[in-house]
Amino acid sequence: MSTAEVQDPPAESSGLPDYVLDANAVTKDDAKWRHGRAPDYSNTRKVWAETKKANHQAGSLPDLVENLVKNWEIEASYKTDLKDWRTVDTSNYSFAVNGGPPQTGEHMLKVGTYNAIIEPNEFYCPAHSSFDASHKTFKRMMPTFAWEVLEVYSGPPQVSFRWRHWGTMKEDYVGFNDKGEKVSIKAHGGPIDIEGVGVAVVNDKLQLTKVEVFFDPMSMFRQMASEGNVTKENVAAE
Repeated sequence: MSTAEVQDPPAESSGLPDYVLDANAVTKDDAKWRHGRAPDYSNTRKVWAETKKANHQAGSLPDLVENLVKNWEIEASYKTDLKDWRTVDTSNYSFAVNGGPPQTGEHMLKVGTYNAIIEPNEFYCPAHSSFDASHKTFKRMMPTFAWEVLEVYSGPPQVSFRWRHWGTMKEDYVGFNDKGEKVSIKAHGGPIDIEGVGVAVVNDKLQLTKVEVFFDPMSMFRQMASEGNVTKENVAAE
């Protein structure tokens, strides 16, 4: 089924929650924020607007899905109290990657969004990086990492869609791998561009109750190391 065949919601969107209408809705919340304040996504949104592939009509199903996921990412990355997450049904919420076991919101709050998604590999290992350290590692390397919905294949309550996540490798990558080795990858200044599929179940408030993501987690690292610019050191992981 193509995006065009999926029935869009009514044009009148006044009854819809703000987190499906505005990609930055939750940044206006009075909540417990990591680092003491709401994050600033203005640079990322600028990159998104200038380099996105899809253009969705405001209020269309792809637009609503894109806004929901963007607000979920903000909450998962920066709201430290699960009770403040408005995009999820906290009593039923779970998250899984590539058919793996479902994770709770509390788990993601503990380990971080990157660590919840990336499996241990030759370039990176969640066991050797805390929530804050993981964000510093990837955000330093790629200051903006924009996200978009490319296509939506089915509408609520089970929403299936294809997505794209992209940025530019502007700084060197430094992390620890599954062997505890320090891995350095020289910045090549080129694009990092990955795609995947998501399946999300939402309730009648359009809150996420179940999220499954499918993608090749090594795609990003292969693009980072595409020029053979990798060094590894046998040092104790921090």
